[in-house]
Amino acid sequence: MYDSFLGISGALYLDLFEQSVKYYFSILLDHFPLNSFPHKKLLSWFRKNQRKLPWRTERTPYTTWISEVMLQQTQVKQVESYFKLFLDRFPDIQTLAKAPLERVLKVWEGLGYYSRARHLHQTAQILVSRCNGGMPSDFEEVLKLPGIGRSTAGAILSLAFGKPFPVLDGNIRRVLIRFFYFNRRLRTGDSQSQLWKRAAQILPAKNAGRFNEALMELGALVCTPNNPECGRCPLQETCRAFRVGRQNDLPLKGPSKKIPHFDVTAAVIRKGDKILITQRPAKGLLGGLWEFPGGKKEPGESLEDCLKREIREELSIEVKVGEGFIQVPHAYSHFRITLHCYFCRWVKGRLAPLGVKDYRWIHPEELDHFAFPRADQKVIAYLTKHI
Repeated sequence: MYDSFLGISGALYLDLFEQSVKYYFSILLDHFPLNSFPHKKLLSWFRKNQRKLPWRTERTPYTTWISEVMLQQTQVKQVESYFKLFLDRFPDIQTLAKAPLERVLKVWEGLGYYSRARHLHQTAQILVSRCNGGMPSDFEEVLKLPGIGRSTAGAILSLAFGKPFPVLDGNIRRVLIRFFYFNRRLRTGDSQSQLWKRAAQILPAKNAGRFNEALMELGALVCTPNNPECGRCPLQETCRAFRVGRQNDLPLKGPSKKIPHFDVTAAVIRKGDKILITQRPAKGLLGGLWEFPGGKKEPGESLEDCLKREIREELSIEVKVGEGFIQVPHAYSHFRITLHCYFCRWVKGRLAPLGVKDYRWIHPEELDHFAFPRADQKVIAYLTKHI
């Protein structure tokens, strides 16, 4: 009994001692920061390991801007094909500015976060009217453009113009949090400011773009969110998180939130051999995209009643809800839905766009001419086979 007690106490003591050493060592690191960053090792690693990506082949301010916006919250593999298609359709700022927004949204279809496409189009028009179709090289001017924040502005200016501005995309943020051992959540303005300060401190005066790109690549290939491959990392010897064995614990995560789920209805309303589609308002989620009319079910409401109400509120008509034909589960960044689709018949009322931007009666084969959300694309795939 006594020996067992000693064993437990000894284990607890060792654990507390180990945690205390790590804690006080982290404080020492904060008060005595590293004097140098291994720039040469990082750039050497990047030279040998960088991926061949289409936006690296021929960098211009335009291609850098397009790629950086596409890469916001989107994985490289998904962006590659869209980047090539986008440049094929809109090879320069002037072509993008002249194109109808609907055409831009159609090319963007499936990439998500459609406000990015709207901002690209809006920015192109601003650049043509105010800057003779060129991207400004002044940080404050770039920052004023729609859809461009501090990090994207820094990426454009450093990568395309060679100017010494730091970048804090998701990959660089994770690398620096581990390297400098930011053992706190970055929700506060002070914590964010400290991380930006560190990013600026280590930025070389020359080749800032290549340095930023190397940090991005390191975060994407080695210093990954889960199970970072520290044995392959050129920063391992001076990485503070690695020194104290906390690389897998950082960045600190907040409490997990329950992801809400909503039931959403959609109507396929036919008139002869045509189908009714509606356009969402320009602002807000999926702004400017086309869809099958309908909306979110309210608590205590049946799916059929929901669909009748939504059609009435959006289009000022009454419909008879018929057969349900497909259910489409879909996940957005902060919530999930199940889209319940029904064939419906228009029974009375005069069609008017009350809650939508526009509406069209089109033949099924014309559906491919309009930009639809991903969930609606699955409905289209069903209709193509069954109508």
